[in-house]
Amino acid sequence: MRVHFIAIGGAAMHNLALALRKKGFYITGSDDEIFEPSRSRLSAEGLLPEQFGWYPDRITRGLDAVILGMHARKDNPELLKAQELGLKIYSYPEYIYEQSLHKIRVVIGGSHGKTTITSMVMHVLSRLGMDFDYMVGSQVDGFETMVRLTEEAPVIILEGDEYLSSPIDLRSKFLWYKPQIALLTGIAWDHINVFPTWESYVETFNKFLTSMPSGAYLTYFEEDETLNLITKQHQDKIIEPYSTHPNLLKDGVSFLNTQNGEVPLKVFGEHNLQNISGALNICKQIGISDQEFYATIGSFKGAAKRLQTIAETDSSRVFLDFAHSPSKLKATTKAVKDQFTNRKLVACMELHTFSSLKKVFLPQYAHSMDVADVAVVYFNPHTVEHKKLEPVSEQEVFDAFENPKLKVYTDASKIVEFLKTVEYKNCNLLLMTSGNFDGVDLKGLAKELLIKK
Repeated sequence: MRVHFIAIGGAAMHNLALALRKKGFYITGSDDEIFEPSRSRLSAEGLLPEQFGWYPDRITRGLDAVILGMHARKDNPELLKAQELGLKIYSYPEYIYEQSLHKIRVVIGGSHGKTTITSMVMHVLSRLGMDFDYMVGSQVDGFETMVRLTEEAPVIILEGDEYLSSPIDLRSKFLWYKPQIALLTGIAWDHINVFPTWESYVETFNKFLTSMPSGAYLTYFEEDETLNLITKQHQDKIIEPYSTHPNLLKDGVSFLNTQNGEVPLKVFGEHNLQNISGALNICKQIGISDQEFYATIGSFKGAAKRLQTIAETDSSRVFLDFAHSPSKLKATTKAVKDQFTNRKLVACMELHTFSSLKKVFLPQYAHSMDVADVAVVYFNPHTVEHKKLEPVSEQEVFDAFENPKLKVYTDASKIVEFLKTVEYKNCNLLLMTSGNFDGVDLKGLAKELLIKK
């Protein structure tokens, strides 16, 4: 099979390219810019384009498939050439579906927690020696790539994203997968550029449930009022709610209460205790016993940028987290504060996504960081301009959060200066972003903050 990737440098795209290369496919690709770690990983496999840019002459009738990434535009020269030649053009979720038609498809979706639950399920199956394929939205400890596709694996575990499939396919990615087994964590308005109203956002999850075959299994978090409502419309499915797993906290460590005793965890937070319950339900559907699940989940350390410890001393810790939406900020800050009740919490987040920087969406952030002792928000006005959004002022951001303790910065160097003034004895720092604070070396900064005299 000869497959060409338009915009091969994306996180999902380059991992799919690597997976297909490992499967024995002949892979080519183009992009106008490729950053790390995609660049090094593609280069190591001989898949890094020799020149950056778009080259229509690379598109020929000899290609079996063209996979189109979200970074490309509808007028991309290579896309136009592929359309002219009548080649089969896929979005990456469509192609993954095509490659998994003969498998049991398990999809983990929802506005938050889907990467973590997908990673938990992968961790358990891997520790038990099961053969499975997967696609996950973050690097997971013990897994070389974020995508695996084989002929042999009977099951595929898929993180189900509700964002667009491609520039020419405006359906949510997860609508492609048609899973026999699925999980939804909850619904909290996001991606306002695609779903301009709350109703339109909820509807795409309703469509997801409709896309599942009759008799399919769905588990969902029972305290989500919206899911309680829409699941009632899908009585042709087998529906099983889940809740927060019974637990206790001892000496800063969370334990699961189980019929066979207490299971210590390496992760923490109420949201992760909910995630574990959901992961347990999914694993049971795949044939994993409760005993097998509990014997393996205790060693799960979390996915990259999901409450990831990047520096630590006896009395302080710096966490890096992907949280950027209001519901994620609230859950993540609460988790750290509840776990370390005797430590001050400095919570620092970056407004980086289209939704988070859109003026009409900002009020959704009200009180989302109130549990932090020090709350800091950063945004770059140039990012707002680049996304062609209405300008946002520091005062408007301050007002939206409704937190009198909030500090707002628009210069990354200023936020670094401020963080260097904090005393980190008996103090945790939580860095939350889907970006990188405009190029700040966050791991280097974290170590510097904790060793400063």
